[in-house]
Amino acid sequence: MKNFLLFIALVATSFIYAQNAIIQGVILDDKNQTIADVNINVLGTTIGTASDNTGFYRLVVPANQKITITFTSISFKSSTLKDIELDGKAPFEFNPVLKTDIEQIGTVTINNTRTKEFAGITNVDPTVVRAIPGVQPGVENLLKSLPGVSSNNELSTQYAVRGGNYDENLVYINEIEVYRPFLVRSGQQEGLSIVNADLVRSVDFSAGGFQSKYGDKLSSVLDINYRRPTEFGAGIDASFLGVNAYVEGTAFAKAATGILGVRYRNNSLFVNSRETEAITKPVFVDAQTYLTYQVSPKFELSFLGNIAINSYEFEPLTSQTNFGTVDDAQSLIINYDGKEDDQYETYFGALKASYDVNKLLNLRFITSVYHTQEQEHYDILGRYRIGRPNTNIGSDDLGEVDFTRAIGSELDHGRNDLDALIVSLEHKGTLEFDNGKKENDQLDWGLKFNREDIRDRLREYTVIDSAGFNIRPPSVAANDEPYFAYTAPLDSFESASADNDVQITRLQAFAQYSSRGYVGDHELYWNAGVRSHTWNVSGVGIQSTTQTVISPRGQVAMKPAWDDTNMLFRFSTGIYYQPPFYRELRDQQGVVNPDVKAQKSVHFVLGNDWSFNWTAPNGDKRPFKLTSEAYYKDLSDVNTYTLENVRIRYRANNDAEAYAYGLDVRLAGEFVKGTESWISLGYLKTEENLDGRGYIARPTDQRLKVAFLFQDYVPNIPNLKAYINMVYSSGLPGGSPSYADPYDFQFRLKDYFRADLGVQFVLVDDKKKPKAGSWLEDFDEFSIGAQIFNIFDYENNISNLWVRDVASSAQYAVPVRLTPRVFNLRLIAKL
Repeated sequence: MKNFLLFIALVATSFIYAQNAIIQGVILDDKNQTIADVNINVLGTTIGTASDNTGFYRLVVPANQKITITFTSISFKSSTLKDIELDGKAPFEFNPVLKTDIEQIGTVTINNTRTKEFAGITNVDPTVVRAIPGVQPGVENLLKSLPGVSSNNELSTQYAVRGGNYDENLVYINEIEVYRPFLVRSGQQEGLSIVNADLVRSVDFSAGGFQSKYGDKLSSVLDINYRRPTEFGAGIDASFLGVNAYVEGTAFAKAATGILGVRYRNNSLFVNSRETEAITKPVFVDAQTYLTYQVSPKFELSFLGNIAINSYEFEPLTSQTNFGTVDDAQSLIINYDGKEDDQYETYFGALKASYDVNKLLNLRFITSVYHTQEQEHYDILGRYRIGRPNTNIGSDDLGEVDFTRAIGSELDHGRNDLDALIVSLEHKGTLEFDNGKKENDQLDWGLKFNREDIRDRLREYTVIDSAGFNIRPPSVAANDEPYFAYTAPLDSFESASADNDVQITRLQAFAQYSSRGYVGDHELYWNAGVRSHTWNVSGVGIQSTTQTVISPRGQVAMKPAWDDTNMLFRFSTGIYYQPPFYRELRDQQGVVNPDVKAQKSVHFVLGNDWSFNWTAPNGDKRPFKLTSEAYYKDLSDVNTYTLENVRIRYRANNDAEAYAYGLDVRLAGEFVKGTESWISLGYLKTEENLDGRGYIARPTDQRLKVAFLFQDYVPNIPNLKAYINMVYSSGLPGGSPSYADPYDFQFRLKDYFRADLGVQFVLVDDKKKPKAGSWLEDFDEFSIGAQIFNIFDYENNISNLWVRDVASSAQYAVPVRLTPRVFNLRLIAKL
């Protein structure tokens, strides 16, 4: 019976849309980049549409009729598809390439400002994402070169934005919110990013003041779109770090498209380069797919799926860390027993249905399931000694410790297991108003239901022994061992133990209205919206608690009609709430507090874009853009935290207020003709006031950042290309012990500086085609190259390890260093 009803539904659908056909594709420029806001019209009719931010368009046209379709854009020469007749049986794929229109009429200058520029959204070229070197290559690696974005750990894909922490960033793939593992403590455990760069078609990023259509987080939005294949393709990116491969294609007369990416990564090259000798097996594997099927001219189904299996096995043996000064050199030597065995398995699937009621109204329905099973099991005993190394350069035992001043040991134990299931149902809609203007007004709305089911077991303790005397917990009064006996029972230095079974339900809704027009000759854009978020926390032994927040947001931007200057001014403001996720409900002892409120932040962002041409010494005019943004964020009901490597431990209360302000500047353009590079500069200050004790620096108070991303090629050998990614930032206040009161002790780490270099020799690409009969003839792209990570071998610190000498009661801050200089080889091939 069910099969019969399905057959009837398909027959009815085919009958309803038999008189229509679909033409669709991606619009490109002469540099093979996608073009947004291109007008597509059927000549002599009112039928039309426009390409989206990713260059994709879909147009419903009459079937079995000869029609002419035009593609027009202010910045490009128009293109025409004449006398085409479609039968309506399957979508027709057409991917026009528009040439740059350099013609000027008199003194009139015409430019095409995209809506995302009015909204303060930064667009990143996916080809640059895949080319730029980094220990963790991909979208997040490139984001770290933007102003306002910081990360002092190259092994991690996590990032902080304008004083926020890693949990305050939204990430979407094709309008679907994606998540990260919960239990990761260090960058070397983290594995692969959820975003597969080989599948990406467009990258949009907003560092603050974002629209109501995006969710409830305090800091930023990363909006990713995966591409729709138009023909068969495949590619591989292999190096000493692992292999990325993908395959894509179409089926059923291009009504169905699919792309599959598989990644394997082994971080042994970096883990083994550090100061600790160890037996390691950091292996990370994932498979990701994006499928679409055009059921009818107006109805489309798509599926996004991801399976990730991350395994981190670490058995440390010995380590020696030299620190101190030339006059007072110190050395920490540790011999280890035990090992760490971590497993992170995540499964994610999302089904999306998109229905065009007419050319102005689109309805979308999304359902997704995210399941993660995470395990952290470790027992590591470290026996350490602190001594003075031999600094005599002519000595045979240079660097050897010839005098030991303190000994001790530390046992770290953990049995942490987490199982989380997140189910989501969502509806979104977009309605355009045909008001006769070039740009239609637009109404967006959405409704989303979430159910989060989390089961968590936390078992951790640390026992410290110095010269045979057990070190008491920080909260216990100091004792006078070894001079006087301490008769109290032995206790671990730090411990946490909890069993949590928590359920969280959420109901979110938003509505926003956007308009774009003119005030006199000046182009004006504005956007206003509001969000609501209601959530309930319950569980075993937890009193059910329900809370609701409402957050209005707005943006306004103007592009003055100045003849001699191409400027854009914008202002964004709004209230941004972050209702607590599970990790924010759990305090440092593992206890869940259901009464934790949503953190609140009021954003004020004032921005300016200045586009201009710079005349090179040889007379070439090269496009540049200077983007500046000043911001201020006022935060209340702040849930304070400590940051250890990439592990965030919340106090699970709302007993602080905070602020953040700063200035971000980025100059982007063709420093070298035909390539895009940029220089970023950011200044930030963020402080918090805990229980009225006064303002002190927050863990993410990164005052100064300078980043430089540069692409170049050898003039006489243009196929030999170089990519440099360089970041400098001032030190974070993350070097003090985790148990220390930040009002009594706050220690900043040293400044962070890193430069990565990649060199690729291109044998085949869109500009250099192989000779007929060559073994490279079947490749669309083929290149080989080398990478040097941390080319200046700068010693960066992620934290400090605190060890003590019981005899002198002294504590030593021993730096925990990140990766030194590492070499890598890389091969890229695409069909």
